[in-house]
Amino acid sequence: MEQVAAAQAWVMALGARYGVNPVVFGAIYVGAIPFFLFFTGLAIKRLRARQSAVLPILAAGLCFVSAYLYLAIVGRNIPVWVWIFLGALVAYGAWSAIRDFRKKLID
Repeated sequence: MEQVAAAQAWVMALGARYGVNPVVFGAIYVGAIPFFLFFTGLAIKRLRARQSAVLPILAAGLCFVSAYLYLAIVGRNIPVWVWIFLGALVAYGAWSAIRDFRKKLID
């Protein structure tokens, strides 16, 4: 239990150091998941119906990066290596989402 408290204190101290509330970041990160799934499903439905899916795809993309947008807007003095790491995560996540999206579209 002591290790959990130490980890929590470390995360909160990092948040204070960079001006980011880890609880808000986590809430945005987890809270955006159902919306991402909804908009992805809506985009697939619209594409299968041969309708425009631009808005659902843009909304899904916004949900996908919403927590990082929060970090970019309120964070200060975030190290460059964090942005490189997050860029790699977003690029891989986008590639993975597009791959899965195409599989679902074919099925």
